[in-house]
Amino acid sequence: MNVQYLMQRIFTALLVIWGVSLLVFLIIQLVPGDPARIVLGAYASQEQVDGLRGRLGLNDPLIRQYTKWAAKALRGDLGASLLTAQPVAKSIWQKLPRTLELGIASLAVGMVIAFPIGIYTALHPGRWLDVLGTIISQIGVSIPSFWFGILAISFFSITLKGFLPAGGYVPISEGVGAWLKHLIMPAMVTGLVSASSQTRFIRSAMLDVLNRPYIQTARAKGLPEKTVLNRHALRNALINIVTIIGLQVTALLSGVVIVEVVFSW
Repeated sequence: MNVQYLMQRIFTALLVIWGVSLLVFLIIQLVPGDPARIVLGAYASQEQVDGLRGRLGLNDPLIRQYTKWAAKALRGDLGASLLTAQPVAKSIWQKLPRTLELGIASLAVGMVIAFPIGIYTALHPGRWLDVLGTIISQIGVSIPSFWFGILAISFFSITLKGFLPAGGYVPISEGVGAWLKHLIMPAMVTGLVSASSQTRFIRSAMLDVLNRPYIQTARAKGLPEKTVLNRHALRNALINIVTIIGLQVTALLSGVVIVEVVFSW
């Protein structure tokens, strides 16, 4: 039964990926302008534009263009960049380690901040710390990560006269201290932004579990409050929390890419 369910989920995921790729391909066809003309510039001759369209296969029927792209993508061939002439897959693999490094650090920062705040506000709803946490998390969700990054650079690098480097990347092989100095600020920026939304999810998940009948039954049996929270409430709330955090990873990585630009990673 578990194997059958897993296969169904895998099939559904593949179907969604195919549908999204087809939808994106069709939307791109609706974008005004000729890709060949955009690449070559406004002063290129029509013969040059026609030649590039032929090399790129833009004169083929749409179904043929999509099937050719999909067949190459399944083999890991994403084509070549029109700007750098380098393979797109190679460029992605060159940049991906830094993005994952910053993404993991940001996720860790967000969870360290969000878990205690979310759990505390769920256990003390309506108190001033709960209200303050709600206001701060709402502000954090509303602040764009790139603007938050600019504020961080202005304070830590300019106002504090180089307390943290304003940008750049140093691999860990060149020293843990230098690596951490260049990692702290971008990780904190993306981590604090993600913590704002994670705090609300954790609080909601805990409140939902705390109102369940089995929690009331555990308390009625005289179990210590710490046991009720750790063994019954938190464990069951983690199911929803982990699911939500997993869904946030994609959004977090997209925010990390923007922060990478701000901090010249």
